[in-house]
Amino acid sequence: MADEQKPEGAPPASGETTEPAKPSAEAPKAAPPKPAAAAHAPPKPPAPMAATPWEGELPAQLKERFGDQISEYNTYLGQNFVVAKADSVIPILEFLKLEADFDYLVDITAVDYPKRAERFDLVYILYSFRRNERVRVKTMVADGARPQTAVNVHTGANWLEREVFDMFGIQFAGHPDMRRILLPEEWEGFPLRKDMSILKQDDRWVRENLGIESGQ
Repeated sequence: MADEQKPEGAPPASGETTEPAKPSAEAPKAAPPKPAAAAHAPPKPPAPMAATPWEGELPAQLKERFGDQISEYNTYLGQNFVVAKADSVIPILEFLKLEADFDYLVDITAVDYPKRAERFDLVYILYSFRRNERVRVKTMVADGARPQTAVNVHTGANWLEREVFDMFGIQFAGHPDMRRILLPEEWEGFPLRKDMSILKQDDRWVRENLGIESGQ
């Protein structure tokens, strides 16, 4: 006798067992698409110096003495500096030495900004033993300008100005011995100018005196 067809949803007969239907396996999800590679962004310009106004007795004295010859009185990370007109630098150095006890000229250096009309920042770093304090005097000079030498105020400026000349090509009017101090006299160019490639320093001198090509 043929099995009778059980109606849909009827309970199982005695002795029968049923297994729950197994859920069908889900298809694996596709990995999300990778974001397109970002184009290289142009370099950000350097952040401006977070300087704050320098206030106190000494800047007040400088303002009274030099007026508009000093355009900025600032402090940055605890270091005080003024920005002055080039013709006023030597009188300011004299004042700081004789009347404010900044009697040690630590260094003279420069910074090159090739696209600026006044191409170089010239920086004088002074120290006072009595105050245990530093101050910087900064000025801007054009390429080819001849700022006045500080040798008559600080004897040690002799070698420091020669180094600035040797590295940047800035000559100091009135200097007693304006010649190179680190490189040979025959060297061409000034290594710390930003338009001087490290691989293109004086090829001729290197080849003739060292027997190698520059940049090796």
